[in-house]
Amino acid sequence: MKSEQHEVHASTAQRDGDTRDAVVALLMNRGQATAADIGEALGITTTAVRRHLDNLLEAGDVTVAAPSGLANRGRGRPAKEFLLTPAGRRQLGEGYDALAVDALRALREVGGEEAVRAFARRRAEQAIGTVSPTESMDPVDGARRIAAALSVAGFSADAREVGNGVQICQHHCPVSEVAAEFPELCEAEISAFEQALGTHVQRLATIANGDRACTTHVPLERVVPRATAKELR
Repeated sequence: MKSEQHEVHASTAQRDGDTRDAVVALLMNRGQATAADIGEALGITTTAVRRHLDNLLEAGDVTVAAPSGLANRGRGRPAKEFLLTPAGRRQLGEGYDALAVDALRALREVGGEEAVRAFARRRAEQAIGTVSPTESMDPVDGARRIAAALSVAGFSADAREVGNGVQICQHHCPVSEVAAEFPELCEAEISAFEQALGTHVQRLATIANGDRACTTHVPLERVVPRATAKELR
């Protein structure tokens, strides 16, 4: 009898753990969401979602986000939206940050800043290596192709048309804590975007700086990238 009860408790704990992981993964993909949105996406009750969110809040893995405006669907106060903290993002596999930081520090000591920049450039080019620049590339199509390549590389990205441009949103960054100390990683990423798209782009936010996503604005009308402009002088 005790053995059966133990198996039931173990099974319940496993299901709870799987659901919690699913909640964390969904918040990573969406950036922020309400309990009702999460429940609808996962096919579970809002009450069950709130229980997991309460546990994640207590553990410091999620926080209440500033309202995005997407949750205000009716009368009354908008529903709370939740956002992963850096600790919550680490649940998704960011377990090698300390090792990566130590490795880059050693690289900088041996090869200097240029060695770090060269590493960052190579890594950024590999992340979007399937996107080749063409004269006829539409900015929206190009941004979507970059987002797809980034998702394959583990950045969970999408591209959305906003106003006079399109935004590439990376909802997860496997190296966010490393990039906080080595901004060369973010700088090289922007340079790779510009080379692939053939236009100047603007970084609006980064997870490394505490924002909920890495957001890059791509104008619909091409602007000569900075690097290209220097080459033309």
